[in-house]
Amino acid sequence: MNLPPAYRPNELKGTPLPFIALESISAVGKSTLTRILTRDLNASSLHTLPMPHNAWSAPVNDRLRPLPQLSFYLSGLLHASDEVRTARQLKTVIADRYQSSVIACHAAVHEIPVEHVLKLAEPFLPYVVQPTFTFYLRCSLETLKARMRTKGDIKRDDTDLLSVPGRLKQLLFNFETVAASDPSAVWVDTDGKTPDQLAHEIKHTLERVRA
Repeated sequence: MNLPPAYRPNELKGTPLPFIALESISAVGKSTLTRILTRDLNASSLHTLPMPHNAWSAPVNDRLRPLPQLSFYLSGLLHASDEVRTARQLKTVIADRYQSSVIACHAAVHEIPVEHVLKLAEPFLPYVVQPTFTFYLRCSLETLKARMRTKGDIKRDDTDLLSVPGRLKQLLFNFETVAASDPSAVWVDTDGKTPDQLAHEIKHTLERVRA
């Protein structure tokens, strides 16, 4: 990407350490798994959107129309990418949501085809650091409902997932669509597995690639 010097990402020396993104719908267990992997791998972690964007997301969602909303979320993604680029010089980085969530969730909320959102985002995506692996977590509807009942920080996105007609089906379809063209994609079935078992499965994938 040919950018003016002021817009170019920082050039950092050395071989970057792995960057892992966890993607899926709400309540699957991304945040719990992020905490375990961060501990076990002595890694850095972030949530997309990171601060300060995270604090602004509620008023943005309530007050802005779809195109300004997308611009805001792309700004947060670019900021997250800068954080990843710097952090992975020292440690493995784990992201709780990343590029796929920005695209899939925006498309689902506004009933826009994923392809249209990607076309608008395309000029900015070369700036974005791509994960070593993106683990797409999936579970059955029964498991999702059970996990939702025990989720401690229920937000509007969580309740809309099951209360807005068609939202869950559309989000699942959107993540499948994004993952189909994601070279870093690895699908992980989470039914019947504890967070520690899932973390072991992901760590095994990392170790197998390093071997």
